[in-house]
Amino acid sequence: MKVLKFGGTSVGSPARMKSLLDIIDPTERQIVVLSAVSGTTNNLVEIGQAYLTGDKKKAIILISALKDKYELFINELFTNAEYLKQGKEVIDYHFALLNNLANNNFTTIEEKIVLAQGELLSTTLYHVYLKEIGVPSALLPALSFMKIDEDNEPIVDYITEKITPLLDKQPEVNLFITQGFICRNAFGEIDNLRRGGSDYTASLIGAGIRSEEVQIWTDIDGMHNNDPRIVKGTQPIAQLSFDEAAELAYFGAKILHPQSVFPAQKYKIPVRLLNTMDPQAKGTLITNTSEKDKIKSIAAKDGITAIKIQSSRMLLAHGFLRKVFEVFERYKTSIDMITTSEVAVSLTIDDTTYLGEITSELNIFGSVELDVNHTIICVVGDFGAEKHGYAARVLEAVKHIPLRMISYGGSDHNLSLLVKTDDKVETLRSLHNRLF
Repeated sequence: MKVLKFGGTSVGSPARMKSLLDIIDPTERQIVVLSAVSGTTNNLVEIGQAYLTGDKKKAIILISALKDKYELFINELFTNAEYLKQGKEVIDYHFALLNNLANNNFTTIEEKIVLAQGELLSTTLYHVYLKEIGVPSALLPALSFMKIDEDNEPIVDYITEKITPLLDKQPEVNLFITQGFICRNAFGEIDNLRRGGSDYTASLIGAGIRSEEVQIWTDIDGMHNNDPRIVKGTQPIAQLSFDEAAELAYFGAKILHPQSVFPAQKYKIPVRLLNTMDPQAKGTLITNTSEKDKIKSIAAKDGITAIKIQSSRMLLAHGFLRKVFEVFERYKTSIDMITTSEVAVSLTIDDTTYLGEITSELNIFGSVELDVNHTIICVVGDFGAEKHGYAARVLEAVKHIPLRMISYGGSDHNLSLLVKTDDKVETLRSLHNRLF
């Protein structure tokens, strides 16, 4: 059984939603995971923010405008009056729910209910469309099997336990439609897997049912060897290991949610990245194996702040780094890169929510310097210790660019550079010209 995930652009118009059947084979047993129609989640975020700030009038106006878009959507999606009526009932139900939240004490709990409506709308409308054209399918409510624990981590065993009987109960059905992104939390409330979480949903379902393959369908033909928006002549990568894909996703490759590879990796389920607009393109296959002796790709992550803590007391100071890391742990702030010397440690973060508090606590250990507006450039490939010359080629390519930090040796797959964001484009292009 395969799991196929389609992103917001793949269901972004009635025509695109209809054309999914050019890809989905209704004779094969599979689970189809859908994102919200493109643009919808942004609209729902605005609605939630309006409610949270107490501006109910603005929220109602935004809800009305979004409903108008869906009225047009269903008029193009359905041709039969009976199914158009069903489609109208679907959007009436969900938009009445959004309007009724104006009568409640609106909290972040209700905000997550608002955000869930996009996927609930897209999946239900697609299910009704399949009924109209006579393709048997079943709706699988993600809220009945997708759950996160107290640490916001998904529970794969719970998914297996809950989804298996739902599939077994309908042996005659090949096509199951479910929602990406949304889930329940440890308290049973509606929650989500954060933005981009539909990829994560597909991978988790794949792990939960031990799928033969997970396919992530987007609007680009696989993961490229550089950012095609910045660098000319990029090419899709035919094959990546899970570790390489995770590095690229975390450090800026937008095609894949950073966490989505881990469940598939744990259960050795291949993940294929494919292009809805060009279904014949080979895309990128992600498995446990990697092509050796090759630099695969370059990715960039913006919004990086570098922090340097300098102190002569570091010299031979037992437990110094542990104490530094504990500061970041207290504020739940992840560290991306780290380099050390005898008298200083430099590290980077991308979440500056608690930067003031973190800086204040770090001042106890020594002088603290901050550098903002930086970018991590991540070069991914075969950087094993026995390899010769690859790191030199990377550094040779950027010898004319000031480097704030270099991270090498923490992984066999990654060499990372920290540069000023103003130098990002030149760095990406120079690396591309030298490495590919």
